[in-house]
Amino acid sequence: MVIKNRNLFRVCRLILLKLPLLFRFFAKFRDEQKRLLIIKTDAIGDYVLFRNYLEVVRQSDQFKDYEIDLLGNTLWKDIALTYDASFISNFYFCSPDKLYEAPVKLLKLAWQLYKNNYQVVLQPSFTRVFITDGLAAFTVAKQIIGFESDTEGIPAQYKKKTDKFYTSRLILQPNIYFEFERTRFFFQSVLNCSINLSGPSIPVRNEMKNGIVIFPGAGTVKRGWERERFLDLIKLIITNTQQPIYLAGGPAETLIGDYLTANLPTQNVENLIGKTSLPQLIELIGRASLVIANETSAIHIAVATKTKSICILGGGHFGRFAPYSDGFENAPVCLFEKMECYNCNWECKFTTLPNQPHPCISNVGFAKVQQASLQLLQA
Repeated sequence: MVIKNRNLFRVCRLILLKLPLLFRFFAKFRDEQKRLLIIKTDAIGDYVLFRNYLEVVRQSDQFKDYEIDLLGNTLWKDIALTYDASFISNFYFCSPDKLYEAPVKLLKLAWQLYKNNYQVVLQPSFTRVFITDGLAAFTVAKQIIGFESDTEGIPAQYKKKTDKFYTSRLILQPNIYFEFERTRFFFQSVLNCSINLSGPSIPVRNEMKNGIVIFPGAGTVKRGWERERFLDLIKLIITNTQQPIYLAGGPAETLIGDYLTANLPTQNVENLIGKTSLPQLIELIGRASLVIANETSAIHIAVATKTKSICILGGGHFGRFAPYSDGFENAPVCLFEKMECYNCNWECKFTTLPNQPHPCISNVGFAKVQQASLQLLQA
């Protein structure tokens, strides 16, 4: 939660903490409806790991005759509308971080959530944040269920207050750490049934596996392998395969893509960075024979589309999103150099230059990635 305008934030904070009290008073005079809201406003990779549970909820005895709405993140709107429309009655999307300083937008969304008259609200993200706690509270639903959570995503002084918004806060078993399993635990607890999903899954139109997709970005330079190493790796791949090579990623990785294409033969590599929609990106990954990436949504999409993948992995959330737990189909090959400071929540204790990655990333040697890449290319 990075705040630039403290005055706007103070107004939004007041709305988040006080408006639910007013809504709760007026809610006493309305009739109940069979309507469920699921709140999931995390990043793209989180949604890929989560989305298969929407079908489980839709088919459950508990909610099969409910109107089911989803409040999600604008980042992955295209994925939800393309692949999940059959499970959801109404979609609502927002940019959660921007709502901290947008009181008018926050009020409009608050009113929409209140007037929808939800009976049940589910907030299945283990890491709760202030804004989504407030969004859940605006509904003043009869049941609002989330995790007990910790203070990784929400300051303790706010969590103490927003805990009261929930009618039930689930206590996660300490041995459940991988994100997909955390979501399984949540819905098994809510639905009171066993859920036998083998992992994330997204259908693709073309399952012919050909081409190598490289994702050189990571959202921030601190969490990404050096561009020079990606350049050397791509040159190595070119000499060992006739398959086409695609560079992929979002607009923020444009400079990395320009650097790589400027130093590579144009006939071997196609730069698609910033040029694809998310559904197009999913199809690209789904028809590839190999994906090589930092710890990004690309890895989870590769798993979901049954594409082999290599993840160059740091230690900030080690084990939560990668490596995958034992038993998952199509799990990525994760390459890392474990350090005693792993699971630091990306609050690195080491000082590095602005354009250098964290040590847990830079310590992953070229030889290790080279070996894994050649093995999968020859498999």
